[in-house]
Amino acid sequence: MSLPLDARPKMSSALRGLMGACPACGRGRLMKSYLKQVDRCAQCGEEYGHMRADDAPPWMTILIVGHIVIPAVLHMEQAYQPESWVHFAIWPALTLALTMVLLPRCKGAVLGLLWSTGAPGSERA
Repeated sequence: MSLPLDARPKMSSALRGLMGACPACGRGRLMKSYLKQVDRCAQCGEEYGHMRADDAPPWMTILIVGHIVIPAVLHMEQAYQPESWVHFAIWPALTLALTMVLLPRCKGAVLGLLWSTGAPGSERA
């Protein structure tokens, strides 16, 4: 059963999605694999299979990771001046790890916001 649009809280829906939970009930899972959302919530039956987050999650992930890694690189270089191999060992691994952790969470947050605003997600419209 779908809630009316005016009863869908945007912040809690985005936070539930960020945690991988159903934005509607908070109990069911939103993702069935790393980046694939469920067709419908197993707990409340809300449909999510038609929703498409498109480019927003990668964009958000790049923005967040860039704001973490670039200042850290610059600070480390100015404060310690490590050898180049240290930079090559640390920063690509950290960038990859942060990206892998944040990408599905960003997708969940975007799906939660799409659901809370009633946006059709481009497939059902």
